[in-house]
Amino acid sequence: MNEIVKLSGASFDPQEQACEIYEQLNEISYTELQQKASGLRDESHPNIITYSRKVFIPLTHLCRDVCHYCTFSEAPKKGQRAYLSKNEVLNIAKAGAKAGCKEALFTLGEKPELRYSVARDELTEIGHTSTISYLAEMAELVTNETGLLAHLNPGTLSNSEISKLRKVSVSQGIMLESSSERLCEKGMPHFGSPDKNPIIRLKTIELAGLLGVPLTTGILIGIGETRLERIESLLAIRDLYLRHGHIQEIIIQNFRAKSNTRMSLSEEPDLEDLCWTIAVTRLIFGSEMNIQVPPNLNTGDLISLINAGINDWGGVSPVTPDFVNPESPWPHLDSLAEETAKAGKCLTERLAIYPAFVFTSSRWLETSQEKATLELSDSDGLARSDNWSPGQNNKIPPVRKSNLLLPSSELKQIIVKARDGKFLQKNEIITLFQARDKSFDEVCKAANDCRLEVNGDTVTYVVNRNINYTNICYFRCQFCAFSKGKMSENLRGKPYNLEHTEIARRVLEAWQRGATEICMQGGIHPNYTGQTYLDICHTVKKASPDIHIHAFSPLEVFQGAETLGISVQAFLKELKNAGLGSLPGTAAEILDDEIRSIICPDKINTSEWLKVMETAHNIGFSTTSTIMFGHTESPYHWATHLQHLRELQIRTHGFTEFVPLPFVHMESPIYLKGRSRKGPTYREAILMHAVSRLVLHPHIPNIQTSWVKMGPDGVKAALQAGANDLGGTLMNETITRSAGATWGQEMPPKIMEEVISNIGRVSKQRTTLYNDVNHERVIASLAAEPLKELAYGSLQS
Repeated sequence: MNEIVKLSGASFDPQEQACEIYEQLNEISYTELQQKASGLRDESHPNIITYSRKVFIPLTHLCRDVCHYCTFSEAPKKGQRAYLSKNEVLNIAKAGAKAGCKEALFTLGEKPELRYSVARDELTEIGHTSTISYLAEMAELVTNETGLLAHLNPGTLSNSEISKLRKVSVSQGIMLESSSERLCEKGMPHFGSPDKNPIIRLKTIELAGLLGVPLTTGILIGIGETRLERIESLLAIRDLYLRHGHIQEIIIQNFRAKSNTRMSLSEEPDLEDLCWTIAVTRLIFGSEMNIQVPPNLNTGDLISLINAGINDWGGVSPVTPDFVNPESPWPHLDSLAEETAKAGKCLTERLAIYPAFVFTSSRWLETSQEKATLELSDSDGLARSDNWSPGQNNKIPPVRKSNLLLPSSELKQIIVKARDGKFLQKNEIITLFQARDKSFDEVCKAANDCRLEVNGDTVTYVVNRNINYTNICYFRCQFCAFSKGKMSENLRGKPYNLEHTEIARRVLEAWQRGATEICMQGGIHPNYTGQTYLDICHTVKKASPDIHIHAFSPLEVFQGAETLGISVQAFLKELKNAGLGSLPGTAAEILDDEIRSIICPDKINTSEWLKVMETAHNIGFSTTSTIMFGHTESPYHWATHLQHLRELQIRTHGFTEFVPLPFVHMESPIYLKGRSRKGPTYREAILMHAVSRLVLHPHIPNIQTSWVKMGPDGVKAALQAGANDLGGTLMNETITRSAGATWGQEMPPKIMEEVISNIGRVSKQRTTLYNDVNHERVIASLAAEPLKELAYGSLQS
């Protein structure tokens, strides 16, 4: 059946291709068909079945069509309004948002104003000339007031109508139902329904593609069509999909006979017929397409539907009924999760727009809709599972677990491979990052066991002071809220450039307070040269000869060498002679140039960052390594990043530790522009610590967790998921606080040790290079006086 998937739409003849496919299908058994379809589905959707938590907003039940199976459409009733009012729409939407919904599904009859004067009159009364115009206003209102993403099902549309709705929604939907014109003939279900003409409906689907609208469509089976006609319908949809790439899901909806309709006594398709159609759809559209079946229409048969090749249950509402099928209540989400788990899949919430479209949202969405979507999205392009964000003083959320779905044998094999220190392939790392439910626990437990094996129960930390010597920077990193241009006083904090006397004062004070390390980084000031960094080192060593200088990101090293006209290697040697002890592995962000081109386009690229680090290692410097995650990237890019670090560490052995740095979004320019997520979810933040422990084992022995970003409770969880180090006490934390973090500027040793003892671990101060600390230093740190007020230099010309 592979040839079905490979058929091209270039010379499209639906009848000819349908006959060819139908003949092929007759040559294989029903069981084999199911196996092929589910196997194909698992190539792109191996572990999860998605659904959208939605609220159903029936804007109007009036419709000019008279489909013979429909109970949604109603004639006008005396004393009743034709449309929901603005307040009614908002009340429904707010109830949905309160219940955790993320989608507002607007459904309505088609063009009722063309049939009913009451509709025309009411539209005039509320200031509109068409139902579509009113729909646009309500969709925009709901998103602006509640944050819900609007998905609109208004039926057939013109070019201008689609464009109008695109501005206020993330996706639209129109069921083709069938491409058979025969069903529009007298005595058939679509007779008397002008908008059910398949030519008109296919035209709407094509216009949506031309205008870049993510679209839901599908077929309705059991209304009098043949299996051959179903295949023709699917091929007609696929042809438009191959041209425009805009169809995000195919719904296979089985007809259910409803009382008080002309088809109330018609025979419904049985389970085998439905599963046959699902499987054929999967083979026609391939592994990546999202194929959906409404679960409320098939209670008791859900496992069979999964085995037939679906990967989505569609919208499920905890607030409103299915107004199209009111006789079929939504399944409870716990029940749906249990049934899904019985088929070996994890029920996972998605948005109204699917992940592939989230990842390319700038192509498919208006700016306002992109911002609303990214606000609700996680790194997989699915719905955020919690409201936690790094740097915020939020309660740690629970990670939902199903008691039925156990970790897969594939996941367990990957973990064993990692524990044995073997190189993990990219797809294996991604599988670890996508662990949910019990699999999440399994990954965290494996990482914690690995940590115990390597580090024992000791949790280390370093007493240090951050000195950010300037926040003036001529680079334009989109994630950075710390750096300021010279005239950026309207941004958070004023531009400054520290005098060397103030640097020396802070260094001496840090030493007196028990510090063993000064950590220094700053913006790339346009007047700085490599000599500036050398002079800073001399200032530090003069103030406190025995303190360790941990300073200068690869970007600063690269820029410093360039300004002096010497090689990176030569400049690093000069820095070493000036007293530099080690380098922070910052400016890495994501070591993938696709992402760097978005978040830091003028910064050093991936190969340049790695080259500076390798050069530093080769001349005797130890460095840390980092990742900044949770903005525009995906687990694919996380895997790429970790592979780069592991490969370099195997060559040089120069990394002392790996530090996950969750993106703090609140004041970040890229977030304020609506072009990034709001940091990783809690689950993702914990997984980064766990997965990095496994992927980098045994080559990077220390995994550090950032209290500034994770908060006290977050670091406790990370320490139980592979991390063994709490980083530095910092004394002055500026960069993360500039982005809006609330966790303070210092975590004194006593608090560090209290956090560690609370989880039954043993605390230990360390040096930058993970050596023991002199007892005199420990005593000084525990008896430190309060910090003196900071002084900042004036804006330099």
